[in-house]
Amino acid sequence: MVEQFSHLDAVFHALADPTRRAMLGHLAERELTIGELATPFSMSFAGASKHVRVLENAGLVTRTIRGRTHLCRLQAARLAEADAWLRRYERFWNDRLDSLETLLRAEDEAQAKKK
Repeated sequence: MVEQFSHLDAVFHALADPTRRAMLGHLAERELTIGELATPFSMSFAGASKHVRVLENAGLVTRTIRGRTHLCRLQAARLAEADAWLRRYERFWNDRLDSLETLLRAEDEAQAKKK
């Protein structure tokens, strides 16, 4: 069971960092080189490459090397898996909020009848 969700651990670990989330946002628009990913953050190629490696390990990015150029491309399938996992809890909270709404409406109706 633990191994079944280990890829989710890697995805959430990758998403925990704001720089990596921003990189994914840029990659959602188009393929970028490591240097292009580094530029908005004023970081070195090595620093950006470390972030990309985390994204690669999570299955969120693929890197293609053409000579000295490292091109990165978003792989959104893992994001879809994380979204599906989160949606289970969205249903949980929606059910809880629906129950609360029902209780509050019943309370409002009871108070209206007293008046």
